[in-house]
Amino acid sequence: MTMDAKVSNEDTRRHELADFLRGRRERLTPEAVGLPQGVRRRTPGLRREEVALLAGVGSTWYTWLEQGRDVRASAEVLSAIARALQLDPDERQHLFRLSDRPPPARLAGGAEEVPPALLRMLESMDRQPAYVLGRRWDILAWNPAAAAVFGDYGRLQGDARNIMHMVFANPEHRAKVVDWEVMAPIALANFRADSVRFAGDPDFDRLITFLRATSSEFEALWSRHEVSSAVAGFKRIDQPEVGRMVFEYTRLAVLDSSELKLVIYTPMQEEGTVEKLDRLLRSSS
Repeated sequence: MTMDAKVSNEDTRRHELADFLRGRRERLTPEAVGLPQGVRRRTPGLRREEVALLAGVGSTWYTWLEQGRDVRASAEVLSAIARALQLDPDERQHLFRLSDRPPPARLAGGAEEVPPALLRMLESMDRQPAYVLGRRWDILAWNPAAAAVFGDYGRLQGDARNIMHMVFANPEHRAKVVDWEVMAPIALANFRADSVRFAGDPDFDRLITFLRATSSEFEALWSRHEVSSAVAGFKRIDQPEVGRMVFEYTRLAVLDSSELKLVIYTPMQEEGTVEKLDRLLRSSS
């Protein structure tokens, strides 16, 4: 990594940290943290000096941190700020990652490869739609069951084969997700928690910039700085050929040096999903 790239990554992370702290400060009220309301406030939430007081740090130092200046916070100070801002466990982890404590994983760019063993596992799931995600949530490999339910990912090229792109910039995919308004914020919060480790990466920046400009919903959700580590849940799909289907999904990390994730959809009995999946598989074979 060149010196310019390193500086760019650090600048991006500091500005992300500043935005995150400001957003979390503005959502709190004095009453919520045990402070008097005081005089009329011109802006929502706590004041910077109130957060500094609650965290036991200097007001000027905290202001610099929220302005994105190059100041370093120890793990103890970050913990104090997390308590002052009443961060939940996911938000606290996000705060530490943005502060580079512990240092975020820095992986080399370039093409990602799915190990042969993982491909064989994918193919063996003949009654469970499944696919492999890369570090940026690009779909790298999928099985016939996934193609039967969600469509042939091979028709999508470049950024279009990215989960965030499909959720926010692909009307055909969006129409299939019954509870889009519920699922989209969860997916973005998961993506944001993952992407912080790659702050400043040009591939991430290009995708995020495109989606912020293209989708007002992505822009609004991205500006909320919400993060989540949820890896399982239920998804209802309106499949064009057989109608509504219900799946339980699980996202599993591949425990090696990569950032690959295996996403598995298990058909439920609701809406006759098991039988509908069998019909789709027979018709596609």
